[in-house]
Amino acid sequence: MTMTDSITITPISHAVNGTVRPPGSKSLTNRALIVAALADGQSKLTGVLDSEDTRVMIDSLKRLGLNVIQDLAARTITIEGVAGKPPEGKFELYLENSGTSIRFLTAALALGKGEYLLDGNKRMQERPIMDLVDALNGFGSNVSCPKGTGCPPVLVKGKGLSGGNTTVAGDVSSQFLSALLMASPCADATSYIELKGELVSRPYIDMTLSVMQAFGVTIDESTNAYTITPQNYNSTEYEIEPDASAASYFFALAAITGGSITVEGLSKDSLQGDVQFVDSLKLMGCEVEWNPNSVTVHGKPLKGIDIDMNTISDTAQTLACVAPFAEGPTRIHGVKHMRYKETDRITAVVTELRKCGLTVDEHEDGMTIHPGPIQPASIHTYNDHRMAMSFALLGLKAPGIEIQNPGCTAKTYPNYFEDLKTLIGA
Repeated sequence: MTMTDSITITPISHAVNGTVRPPGSKSLTNRALIVAALADGQSKLTGVLDSEDTRVMIDSLKRLGLNVIQDLAARTITIEGVAGKPPEGKFELYLENSGTSIRFLTAALALGKGEYLLDGNKRMQERPIMDLVDALNGFGSNVSCPKGTGCPPVLVKGKGLSGGNTTVAGDVSSQFLSALLMASPCADATSYIELKGELVSRPYIDMTLSVMQAFGVTIDESTNAYTITPQNYNSTEYEIEPDASAASYFFALAAITGGSITVEGLSKDSLQGDVQFVDSLKLMGCEVEWNPNSVTVHGKPLKGIDIDMNTISDTAQTLACVAPFAEGPTRIHGVKHMRYKETDRITAVVTELRKCGLTVDEHEDGMTIHPGPIQPASIHTYNDHRMAMSFALLGLKAPGIEIQNPGCTAKTYPNYFEDLKTLIGA
């Protein structure tokens, strides 16, 4: 499995048994970086993920003049916070296709008194951010999308965050609310955020609140509303969990091969909602074993299910690549917001599964996958790391599955194919 323009996955015939610890969570890493950057004093982050998404965040913080020291071997970062006041000046930041980076930084930089232009690659310029822009302007900020598309680039003409009342939509991305929550404690006055519409991916908000609390900030949450008084983030040492979304591929490996895979560093108490992906495998027939510092999935004969994956949508592609090996169809729904991710993940998954000879029905908010024989196919990954990691699972059970642009996994898991190879004993 060498990294070239494409790789062809070699099928295996044995049950895969083993233990793995995925790298640190991207979602936690980028939240911790933002909060540590806004804190008063020096913080140390451990278990830090090194990936494209975290590199663009770290690079941006350095461009802003923050003192960030990273030890790649030790997976640590020390960062000197700015006590809620981003550096003044004129800055241009490039965030590739990292949604967390551009959204979290947009809100954080509204606290400053400089001029900040945030941009990304072609796909990033198609991803919506206007709900966040409108919410920040509701706080009295001066934030705009200069191209008039409601998508990046974003221009922040900082004048500090005044606080007050604002509303934010929650049905496109929970990252908008997370961005507002993390910036609000550093506002001049109490902030009141009202959530408009359904909130997708609720566990990510819980994750945001937990990181904020670890740095000494608390908020008052009521039904669809949040009240945040002015507070200081305290510098601290913060440990980042292994990535639960990445763990889903290994849990799925146990499911489709009838093996047993243990993922270390996760538990029922994990901050990441995606650890609940194992519950979907349990519904399909697998056995799940929870331990204080690990989770084990034992693969069993699989049956199709009907499941709402709204709260764990980053693992929907994983389940879609387990579904072909089940008895009976599997319907995944509640994930319309996947259409606004690195690619339109609903259409992309449906297209590539059909290319493999499977019958797949596309719905506005999901898909139905009918099991069947898998034919050789070259899988277009749309520069989406989760497409590459998910569809590799098909290739372990059926010959002729080629993954195009496997290097796109660098976004969150640069060593994915190496770790997969070690686990299967190839």
